[in-house]
Formats: sequence, structure tokens, C-alpha cells
Amino acid sequence: MGLSASQIPEPPKKDLPLWDVKLGELPKWVGRRDISPTGVYFAFKRAELRFHNKYVHVKRGGIAPYAMMLTGYCILSYIWSYDHLKHDMMRKHP
Repeated sequence: MGLSASQIPEPPKKDLPLWDVKLGELPKWVGRRDISPTGVYFAFKRAELRFHNKYVHVKRGGIAPYAMMLTGYCILSYIWSYDHLKHDMMRKHP
């Protein structure tokens, strides 16, 4: 199901990473991004591959990647249910 690193296209090497882009060059930098559904899909796959190589596929791995994923899930579920929780917080109970 997953793709190997050789199947995922890398962004052009001559392009600067986001943290090296000056504020005035930001619109041109964003214009060079591939925002098609396939480009976005491969960007997420590259990020997933980097995450796994950095935290999961290591010699002496620990609980850190799973704790990060659990924390991210907890934060997302809180954000998704915030409107419902907000109404419960404002309700007065006798």
C-alpha cells in the first residue's frame, strides 16, 4: 500500500525551502508549488516518509512517535468537538 522513497517524486533541488524564502519572494515561491491533488498527495507521502525515518525506523526507538500521534489525535478531536463542548460549558446546571 505504501510507496517507497524512490517512487515519491522529490521537489526540485534548486528551489529554496520555506524557511529560506524572504517575505517578498513568498508569492512566487507559493506559485512554484504543485497544488494539484497528486502534488499534495505526494507532499504528504514525503512528510510521512520523513517522520517514519526520523522517529519510527531507528535502531533504538521509543514511545515518542506514538505519543506525538496520540497527542495530535487528542488535539484534533478536541478542535472537532469544540462547538459542542462550548455549549456545554456555557450551560448553567442547577
